[in-house]
Amino acid sequence: MEVSRIIDLFLYAIPTLITGVIAYYFFREHTKNEDGRRRFLLKKDLQVNAMPLRLQAYERMALFLERISPSKLLIRVHPTSSNKEDYEALLIQNIEQEFEHNLSQQIYISDKCWNIIATAKNATIQLIRKAGMLEKTDTANKLREVVLTEMMERRSPSEAALSFVKEEVSELW
Repeated sequence: MEVSRIIDLFLYAIPTLITGVIAYYFFREHTKNEDGRRRFLLKKDLQVNAMPLRLQAYERMALFLERISPSKLLIRVHPTSSNKEDYEALLIQNIEQEFEHNLSQQIYISDKCWNIIATAKNATIQLIRKAGMLEKTDTANKLREVVLTEMMERRSPSEAALSFVKEEVSELW
């Protein structure tokens, strides 16, 4: 009689255990789905708030690239004397100030885009320095002329970076 009672107890316990296991897995999956839904909604809300900031950062970086474009930079920044070294330093200082003014924008744009922008800045500075080292460049106005002539022959670094910024912004949509 003891053995039959133990078997009866197991027969009653097995459905209870199966129901318990099914309930456990059901509630675990339900909780996981709810967590995923909450994360999705939170991410969606954050993205709606962050998108205007990201677009503003791309706008500011486009403006930066336009302002350091050699042709526009040379028109905007006039030499204070005929000394080419002073003018070269003034141009480079202007580029560096523009860059420092926009440093905080790097948190809103991709690392690749930021690196391309920084490379364009450095390449523009390098272009000005190389033009200043040429023997034929002896005055500030001659420096302007050499840099502008160089830009007529090839695409400016800021132009290439601006194309990348535009491409990256178009991918946001």
